[in-house]
Amino acid sequence: MFGFNSCKKCKDEDPSARIMNNGTQKASVQIKTSGGSTVNINNVDPGTSSPSSSYAPGEVVFTITVANIEYIETVVMLDCYDYDIAIDANNNITTTAIDRN
Repeated sequence: MFGFNSCKKCKDEDPSARIMNNGTQKASVQIKTSGGSTVNINNVDPGTSSPSSSYAPGEVVFTITVANIEYIETVVMLDCYDYDIAIDANNNITTTAIDRN
């Protein structure tokens, strides 16, 4: 008998985030986890993307800074998700969770 878990590509891997900066200013994000860890992705130039950074699952607070303006978003992140933080040409921010399975 086969379980449904055998089809999963991702097995208990920490979530990750990256910045895709299509805006006009450098962007940074601070990721605070409910476990007390902090991950910083700093000074991502316009027209570039940062590498992905992993962090512990749970409640995560993203503090995104673009042109000295802070945007704060709280998200519950589970294992096996990637999180894209996209900044458009007008410096508007959208976030997308992507299931690795």
